[in-house]
Amino acid sequence: MKLAKLDGTLAKPTPSPEYFDGRVFMQHLVTKEDSRELELIAVFFERGARTIPHTHSTDQLLWVVEGRCVVAVESGRRELGPGECALLPANGWHWHGAAPGHTACHISIRMPGSSDWNQPKRDW
Repeated sequence: MKLAKLDGTLAKPTPSPEYFDGRVFMQHLVTKEDSRELELIAVFFERGARTIPHTHSTDQLLWVVEGRCVVAVESGRRELGPGECALLPANGWHWHGAAPGHTACHISIRMPGSSDWNQPKRDW
């Protein structure tokens, strides 16, 4: 059994800051070393910070736990609050982060897999 607790004081700066606009911190709750089938990362976005557009080779569920998040896909964008989630299909173009003027934390839930950060920056 692996136990984890959401704790922003344990979050570390993202190892790849080039994939983000603004300051972002991550707390790895379940890693590929813990599970072959599941990865959970708490992502803490400072005010207005966000990812650059990207895709994942696996489905991704973003569960908002604090603040206000924006999630954008090719057909539009939505703002989400605590307790709300968005399911993003594998290989779908998207970006996400804190809504303008807000901080946010969401938990990224997905199977381990590759990500493609070389995507066009439309609606970003």
